[in-house]
Amino acid sequence: MVEIIGLVALGLFAGTIAAALGVGGGVIYVPVLVVIFSFDQHVAQGTSLAVILPTAVVATAAHARLGNVNWKIAVPVAIAGIFGALFGAWVALSLDPELLQRLFGIFLLITAARMALRAYQFTGRSEPEPDPS
Repeated sequence: MVEIIGLVALGLFAGTIAAALGVGGGVIYVPVLVVIFSFDQHVAQGTSLAVILPTAVVATAAHARLGNVNWKIAVPVAIAGIFGALFGAWVALSLDPELLQRLFGIFLLITAARMALRAYQFTGRSEPEPDPS
């Protein structure tokens, strides 16, 4: 019962973060499923992908209602993403789970470092001087 409550809490948290910040829930689901719930890396990634689908559909519908989806870009990128997903799944499934886990960790570290650097650069910018006229 405690595990079910934890998994439901994970879904609520990851869904909120994914929809609010526009991130894939996998950056939350996978580490939590591996570290806290002791999932194998392959199972964590597969489970994450399965639960992200309904989250993405609901969040996309909410944004689309407000006109915040550029369908001319979304459709071809989604189609290409299908082929990329097939290739990526093939690669992931061919890797040892420990290696896959390390690669995922490196990906998260690089992503976090790039985001922190961009946030630091953004906050370091000065505001333009107001026009005195």
